[in-house]
Amino acid sequence: MLKFNNFKSQITIESPGRINFIGEHTDYNDGFVLPTAIDKKITFKLKYNDSKNLCNVYSANFKVSFSFDLNHIKISQNEWENYILGVIYEIQQLTDKLKGFDCVFSSDIPVGSGISSSAALECGLAFGLNELFDLGLSKRTIVELSQRAEHNFVGTKCGIMDQYASVMSKKDHVILLDCRSLEHEYIPINIKPYKILLLNTNVAHSLATSEYNTRREECEKGVEIINSKYPDVFTLRDVDEHMLGECIKILPAVIYNRCKYVIEEKSRVLKAVKALKENRLTDFGQLMYNTHEGLSHEYQVSCLELDFLVDYSKSYDTIIGSRMMGGGFGGCTINLIQEDAILDFVKNVSKAYLKKFDIQLTSFEANPREGTSILKNKK
Repeated sequence: MLKFNNFKSQITIESPGRINFIGEHTDYNDGFVLPTAIDKKITFKLKYNDSKNLCNVYSANFKVSFSFDLNHIKISQNEWENYILGVIYEIQQLTDKLKGFDCVFSSDIPVGSGISSSAALECGLAFGLNELFDLGLSKRTIVELSQRAEHNFVGTKCGIMDQYASVMSKKDHVILLDCRSLEHEYIPINIKPYKILLLNTNVAHSLATSEYNTRREECEKGVEIINSKYPDVFTLRDVDEHMLGECIKILPAVIYNRCKYVIEEKSRVLKAVKALKENRLTDFGQLMYNTHEGLSHEYQVSCLELDFLVDYSKSYDTIIGSRMMGGGFGGCTINLIQEDAILDFVKNVSKAYLKKFDIQLTSFEANPREGTSILKNKK
């Protein structure tokens, strides 16, 4: 195994996590989302080694490493390794230019916080290898292969949003992404005097991955049933509220609620974009609250800790919007809060959260930034 002390890289890459203001669980339903990359990232240092096939990867945070042969890529029993191996496998389906390399990566993305450290890991590695070996892959190809890596090697049937935001984001903007066409619009974000505050529940329920896949299957079942009445329906993107109402008697109650949330959320995203463009920040924040209600009661991916934090925020007139963010069952809430109120609010909510759940709450501000980028290129 390679010694990683005094590692001298040829390329250094920063790959950010992301937030999503609104549009949760809509990406795999061909809906709309409103994410952006933030100033929490994974830093990759990469270099060639003298081998044709041997690769060495080291996580500086966890002080663990593993090696693999490019000729024998297969799913590992260690879950974190599959994010790496999946990317390698997908690149190999597109090019034979990969050779032996060494990689050290470190992260300041809080694990399990719902700001997609997984997409940052996949996209950062793919981006770095693309530069190191001059693979000629486009940014969109990097996004798509990273998503496939998570599907095929990790087993999470995620939508495209996380990878897209990690790679394609633009500083001080959010992305209105059409997850069907992958067309996007950059929208300037000016939320002064408010800031983006994330509250990390520091709970990671084991349901997250399995229930995520279950929700996707439930949506697909809803589409199958609605399609029997409306043959032109192929995803929930094709369904409006009237059509859903016409199918209420043939949809099981749980499936109906899942579909209802997604269809309403599709409309909420577009309303939120209009509010943002018109600087109607209070309306924008209310739509975030509405999203949380749908996620908690109709889509049922929230948890007691997340609901507590969102409910607590409603007692502060300095907060105009709050909701759970990410796949669910833990992670963060995203809050729009007046800048001068942050310290007082964090102090009080942390105390209340500790009393309620006996868990230490952590918090951090998030600032929109550009997507995956090169810090230092090879000579």
